[in-house]
Amino acid sequence: MAWTRYQTFLAFLMVLTGSINTISTKWADYIKSVGRNGTEEKFDHPFFQACTMFLGELSCLLFFKILYRVYSSRADGTEDVSELTKGNRNFNPFILFIPAMCDMTATSIMYIGLNLTFASSFQMFRGSVIVFVGLLSSAFLNRTLVKREFLGIFFVIIGLAVVGVVDFISDDSSSDHNKNDIITGDMLIIIAQIIQAIQMVVEEKFVTGLNIPPLQAVGWEGVFGFVTLAFLQIPFYYIRAGPPLTQNPGDRLEDAIDAFIQIGHSWKLLLSILGTIISIAFFNFAGISVTKEMSATTRMVLDSVRTIVIWIFSLMFFSDQVFHWLQLLGFLFLIIGTCLYNGVTFVSTYLMIRTAIRGRNRERLDDESIINTNADDTEP
Repeated sequence: MAWTRYQTFLAFLMVLTGSINTISTKWADYIKSVGRNGTEEKFDHPFFQACTMFLGELSCLLFFKILYRVYSSRADGTEDVSELTKGNRNFNPFILFIPAMCDMTATSIMYIGLNLTFASSFQMFRGSVIVFVGLLSSAFLNRTLVKREFLGIFFVIIGLAVVGVVDFISDDSSSDHNKNDIITGDMLIIIAQIIQAIQMVVEEKFVTGLNIPPLQAVGWEGVFGFVTLAFLQIPFYYIRAGPPLTQNPGDRLEDAIDAFIQIGHSWKLLLSILGTIISIAFFNFAGISVTKEMSATTRMVLDSVRTIVIWIFSLMFFSDQVFHWLQLLGFLFLIIGTCLYNGVTFVSTYLMIRTAIRGRNRERLDDESIINTNADDTEP
């Protein structure tokens, strides 16, 4: 079945905004700005960045409420047929609290890891979530993994090992972090994927089937994540944590005051933060909509495309990112493993393309038939 224009738009939006999100977050880590101590330092505030991400998700709920109010005022049932508002709107929002806490924890850990390692490695190591989702769903959802899923997990593990080797042997002379920092960042990202796998399993067990509108689901998770992490900024200010976890003034685990001061002194930093907020809002909406309109498999494949975009951009614009052919090999293993796990093979891809072509040809023939019929009817 061929994609509709709306589905094609969702796929493009997911790849574009997902790429912008990772790139803008990493870009902020490179920007130097004057902080509270009066000196110019790099922006090192992962928990603050995670908080801005949830602010972007929270905005989805506001957008949903506005759309629903506008559609409802028409009194023609638009709110029940629009792709943005239709679905089950009467549910207990606290059912999304546990997934939101998992997302909050995983995102905070990942942003610490992103500050220590390369943007491309960050995106590739996120592929390890497949391994943990497979194992946890088998243990807690009584789901039996088939051979292709085991084979997919095996290929993903090989790909992750190759990417890890590349980070270990890479020349770190052009980076502000040494090999130990880079490997620590990689490990933190993998740990975060375990937590995100828990989030996915919980969502599948308790949220799947409720038919919650995507904007509303993302928005409520953003509310819980933003409020919780905003309050955590207070104890984080008094917790001391030295390098490599943090390099802000006073070696505080997080210093939101310093973050605001640095943003106030740099328009580039403000632009990168706004890029994170806006892109994550659209990316989460597009991701959930792709799953709802097409499938989770399509979402996984599109996420792999996002990895390519981020990698190419990193090679072109981030000075510490150097091309290594082994990383390409690792990426190929990750792609193969992801496709196998989600049942995307050469045969299934060929059948999907053939079905799409036939569908378009059938639509074209039907249009020509209608045109010819109309032409015959107008002849004297």
